[in-house]
Amino acid sequence: MSNCIFYIIILMKNILKSISPFVKLGQWLQQKQYGDLVTKAYLYNNWFTPDNVTTSLQAIADEFLDEQKLTNWLSHYDVKTPATPQKVGVVMAGNIPAVGFHDAMCVLLSGHHLMAKLSTDDRTLIFALLEKLVEFYPALQARITLADRLNAADAFIATGSDNTARYFEYYFSKKPHIIRRNRTSIGILTGQESAAELAALGQDVLQYFGLGCRNVAKVFVPKNYNFANFYEAIEPQGDTYVGHHKYFNNYEYNKSVYLINKEPHFDNGFLLARASEALVSPISVLFFEEYDQDLEARIVKHSHKIQCMVSSNGWYKGSLPFGQAQSPTLSDYADGVDTMAFMASIFP
Repeated sequence: MSNCIFYIIILMKNILKSISPFVKLGQWLQQKQYGDLVTKAYLYNNWFTPDNVTTSLQAIADEFLDEQKLTNWLSHYDVKTPATPQKVGVVMAGNIPAVGFHDAMCVLLSGHHLMAKLSTDDRTLIFALLEKLVEFYPALQARITLADRLNAADAFIATGSDNTARYFEYYFSKKPHIIRRNRTSIGILTGQESAAELAALGQDVLQYFGLGCRNVAKVFVPKNYNFANFYEAIEPQGDTYVGHHKYFNNYEYNKSVYLINKEPHFDNGFLLARASEALVSPISVLFFEEYDQDLEARIVKHSHKIQCMVSSNGWYKGSLPFGQAQSPTLSDYADGVDTMAFMASIFP
């Protein structure tokens, strides 16, 4: 047996061993026996509706915890069991349900010690998922710490706003770190989209109430674009948003501001559309910007702030088809920074 084949066999054995508790977690999630957890998450944070929590947990099971997908993903990295696990402090976001799980998984799969500072908005779900992992593989208990302070960490992964990023840069600058800032996503329209495509774009805009970095907050449209077809296509989604008090309070507030200031805008009763050169829109508002022959230049201008792009069948270079913005794969890293490669680089 050649050394190369022997190395591959050893690598695959290590991968299958390390992913075992995560595969079991995925299987448990697929059984959908977490009704009490869904209810608890909603009572703790009303943005986390039962539908949104269920959608997020199923996406984690389907995309992050599938055995074959995990194996293929990890095969691109030299995953070794470290002699001395290092402490990796993770400051988790809480804008959408269980959004910090991918970071936690990367730290644990790399063999190191997770020091997690949970978001006050998402303590319930992340705590429950980590607890379930320990149930499937008790040895993980020794490598998971929930902490309010991360002073003892050897490296950091922090997700926050542009303002908190400056704080993170100051306090974490002397140790290896990934610091993520505000990002958002965009849609690119030609005016020839079908009703089904526009409905899927509506999902990219509205899912999770527009709170995620992968939510489309702005669309680039051809000159004199008519929003009537878009509004008609997303009308069936209206009850979800009109009936959610936090979202609808934002809608009524933003609508009042536009009316008082006499700012031109479009309105369908639950989503406002307003022309703006800005990239990040408020909750319940979709910004739009008209383009002619300068579309690429306009997008390049914002590239450092764009998480993902969507267009009809993914026609625009580097974009996804409408409806897939909130379906990240294991290798769709936040801010485009490869978390597993980071782990390998700081702890070879």
